[in-house]
Amino acid sequence: MKKIEAIIKPFKLDEVKEGLTAIGAHGLTVTEVKGFGRQKGHTELYRGAEYVVDFLPKIKIEVVIADEMVEAAIEKITSAASVGKIGDGKIFVIPVEEVVRIRTGERGQEAI
Repeated sequence: MKKIEAIIKPFKLDEVKEGLTAIGAHGLTVTEVKGFGRQKGHTELYRGAEYVVDFLPKIKIEVVIADEMVEAAIEKITSAASVGKIGDGKIFVIPVEEVVRIRTGERGQEAI
């Protein structure tokens, strides 16, 4: 099993969610986050004064899936979240040792 964490632009959330559910991802967690990468924020003008906005609003999606679904999930996230510009986001793939469903005690693939 793998945990996929994707940092994307907020307005791309619905497209990514639809793509992941289309390949059979049963659940995901979404968190509103702020951060920056290469784009390093931007400057804005407020009441005549220019200031730097370092941390940009992003969405973090977390989903745990079976190993054989990883490439399909990466493809769906990439195609749905991309606008072809800097700041499109990142995808991280992390190994998961164990999953336990609290309600039933199921473990492993059955708990996903």
